[in-house]
Amino acid sequence: MASSHPRQLAAIPPSKMQQRRQRKMFSTSDDTAMMKQVQATHAPDGREVDVRPVLQIIEEILIHVIARTVDGDVDGKTEQVDSMQKAAVFAELDMLDSLAFVIHKISCELSYKCLGGGDAHATTMGILNMLSSYSWHAKVVLTLSALAVNFGEFWLVAQLGATNTLAKSVALLKQLPDLVENHAHLKQQFDALIKLVKAILDVINCIVEFTELPTEYISEDTPPMSVVSAHIPVAAYWTIRSIVACASQIASLVGLRNEYGSAATEAWELSSLAHKMSSIQEHLQNQLAICYQYIDEKRHIEAFRNLVRLFETAHIDNLKILRALIYAKEDPPPLVDGSTKTRVSLEVLRRKHVLLLISDLDLSQEEIIILDNLYKDARSRSETHYEMVWIPVLDAAAWNEFGRQKFEHLRALMPWYSVRDPLIIESHVIKYIREVWNFTKSAILVALDPQGRLSSPNALHMYWIWGNLAFPFTREKEESLWKSEIWSLELLVDGIDPTVIEWMAVESKHICLYGGEDLEWIQTFTTTAMGVARANNITLEMVYVGKNNAKERMQRMINTFANKKFSYFWPNVTSIWFFWTRLESMLYSKLQHGKTVESDQIMSEVMTVLSFDGSDQGWAIFWKGGHEMARAKGDTALKCLSEFENWKESAIRDGFIPAMNEYLKQLHTPHHCNRLILPGSTGGIPEKVVCAECGRAMEKYFMYRCCVE
Repeated sequence: MASSHPRQLAAIPPSKMQQRRQRKMFSTSDDTAMMKQVQATHAPDGREVDVRPVLQIIEEILIHVIARTVDGDVDGKTEQVDSMQKAAVFAELDMLDSLAFVIHKISCELSYKCLGGGDAHATTMGILNMLSSYSWHAKVVLTLSALAVNFGEFWLVAQLGATNTLAKSVALLKQLPDLVENHAHLKQQFDALIKLVKAILDVINCIVEFTELPTEYISEDTPPMSVVSAHIPVAAYWTIRSIVACASQIASLVGLRNEYGSAATEAWELSSLAHKMSSIQEHLQNQLAICYQYIDEKRHIEAFRNLVRLFETAHIDNLKILRALIYAKEDPPPLVDGSTKTRVSLEVLRRKHVLLLISDLDLSQEEIIILDNLYKDARSRSETHYEMVWIPVLDAAAWNEFGRQKFEHLRALMPWYSVRDPLIIESHVIKYIREVWNFTKSAILVALDPQGRLSSPNALHMYWIWGNLAFPFTREKEESLWKSEIWSLELLVDGIDPTVIEWMAVESKHICLYGGEDLEWIQTFTTTAMGVARANNITLEMVYVGKNNAKERMQRMINTFANKKFSYFWPNVTSIWFFWTRLESMLYSKLQHGKTVESDQIMSEVMTVLSFDGSDQGWAIFWKGGHEMARAKGDTALKCLSEFENWKESAIRDGFIPAMNEYLKQLHTPHHCNRLILPGSTGGIPEKVVCAECGRAMEKYFMYRCCVE
């Protein structure tokens, strides 16, 4: 066999002349005149070529067989492709009958020009002229097909030369190198060749991928594609130019052009071209990413609009809505049953009232405990039939192992249904939840009726105030419930503490709800109040209701109350949390119904209690029965009780609560400061808030804080 002196071309660094040649070669990519020449060859006639099956065959020849052999299997023991897969590929290649001729013409052009030492640019332009009637992606695929034919024939003859007499004779006539004998020396050349071939394939796959983008979302005149259209001819030119260089390198191995310097230059140019093709591929890949982002945005907008229309359309049941919101497929089942911890399909929700509990992963234990109690209570009521589904809304980019563990922990606490994985909730659904249902951070409870119609975009306020009495959680039901309510002690503590409700039934009992976290004031106030009660035969029960948004401090207060025995208190943070959450829910429910502090007593009183809590001192509300009431901030309430002798006769004559109210009016001073702190993530903020003491409009400020403690 020939080639007794194998060339080691890849190890030779480029000379200054070669470097100048490289700069000249690559400067043509920016040569406007040359690009106009390339564009002038392009005259597509509309013919369609399905290039993907052709690319599969090309990759089979160049990558799965030749490249793998170069990597070490020189004896030809390459991995066999499944015969059924091959049959499927070849079954799609009926169109090769019409392409075989043009592939053969390009193959001959490559062989003739490269063996004859033709100019690479001229050869490239000749091929572009030959393929003028084809699209850009078809041009590059057909040219690479011709290279695959030439390279495949070369490789097959050279590889079989050691075992097949016919192949050996042909190899001798062609002066092909013995691949087995000279494998170690030729490997560097073939590595450079295969590296460029892979880079060419990467670029071609990018070019083809552009043609496969969905035209219903992106067209050629849209900015992402119009930018790409200007780059495709450049990429096609350099792809074909690189294929010509590969063909030239193969020709140099035949023995007809074995000049040392020429071969060294070609090998160096292969490496340079591989680098250029990688740069082109990176640029095209970036443009593809921009196009896909554009397509995703279009799909996102379309899906969002479809969801909006879906809620505006009548349905026979709720499954279409639920599939659009949660998961369109049933395999695998999208829900987990909290009671059995098994996966179930959306069918379990068909034609049922459904409450969608929507939150992030910061859902508090207190919320889950109260929800759990109300949900289980609903199960015991024959007239209440609804299901609940937890849908966690979170940023997919922030989804990590810690988040997954937190999700699993929360789901384990829930007896109702939950999604099996937060990531199954599509981005357009999250957009709908945020923009239409106004979810920000605090949990919301979206109510759907059995036909999937929206009963309430957030029934959580109703749920906290009335529990399952609010079923089916419609606006009409909410209005009806408010009509039957008045400001009373029962409204304040309903569902929290049955003991207080029992005290209300005793006609002679007075009940004092008080709050704050000033221990000195609490001790003085409770001692003074109970002293007044005992000295005047007044039956008084005192209930400590804590402070809003201070869970950790309230736990410490509970421990102190357990030791000091100041008064009756709620022995868990959940009850305190629920008391204040219900008050906020009453406020936002009233706001949703357009009520104001001037026109609605309940709203006015709720605002007063919340403003009491916003101050730095304690506060107290005295009740007799469910409706007689006197209230004041901490210092005023303490002063009133300390001066009981001043209004004792009025208390004996008119009653304790009326007399206290009269004396509190006398104690009122023009100098005071009330604050009202409302969570901005729960609902609307009232435009006007009046002071609980003087009735003047309060100033509005903004406060930002990162934790509730």
